[in-house]
Amino acid sequence: MGIIIPSSAFLLGIDIFLQADTYRYTDAGTWSAPLHFIDANDDPPSSCGVEYSRDCGTGGCVVSAIKNYTSRVQSSSLSDADVAMAAKFLVHFIGDIHQPLHDEGLDLGGNEIDVTFGGESTNLHHIQWDTNIPEKYVGGYALSDAKSFAATLTTSIKTGSYESEKASWLDGIDLSDPVTSATSWASEANAYVCSTVMPDGISAVEKTDLSGTYYTKAIPVVELQIAKAGYRLAAWLDLITSGSTGL
Repeated sequence: MGIIIPSSAFLLGIDIFLQADTYRYTDAGTWSAPLHFIDANDDPPSSCGVEYSRDCGTGGCVVSAIKNYTSRVQSSSLSDADVAMAAKFLVHFIGDIHQPLHDEGLDLGGNEIDVTFGGESTNLHHIQWDTNIPEKYVGGYALSDAKSFAATLTTSIKTGSYESEKASWLDGIDLSDPVTSATSWASEANAYVCSTVMPDGISAVEKTDLSGTYYTKAIPVVELQIAKAGYRLAAWLDLITSGSTGL
């Protein structure tokens, strides 16, 4: 496969995100729903933290999914079709784990916290990182918007504002221990639930339009987490194919 530059990883992830999220809501894909998140049983905003043994449910979680599909992608006994499917899930879940509310159990990861965004009734999970905030930031949801955003982030990582810190994003990355690697990503993202997503508790965001000051404060973290997800995805895929991050 060779070195996958971050922009390729970003665009690959965008395409597969749509497929995996659609699949989970079909009768055939219901089983995969728990694999998109890990429900941290913490107490935001007083305390945030992820513990794999405590928080990964019996049906699996995003951490165990990354472990499983990393193994399946590396398998020499699976069919090409099964390996391809595993790769699609792996890309999707590495993206999911960087979204703070995919690493939080409170109110189903914010899905039960009603908010508005630009006058639209929605929920905290939906606006915070999955849809409204990033769409507003990049100017839409078209492929051209995604390509432009991917190019901007890639430049920021290679020679811009993230250049000096990108190496630290791969600290502790270990293909032989996906659980530890993925749990560290989940813990890092989960910390933003206390510092950024709901620093003043549920009451401060519930039934509130979050398209103003809240949006402005959240954007730096939203962009940072997307950048980390793309960079780590590139590194993880390169580790699988070549044994080196290539970055």
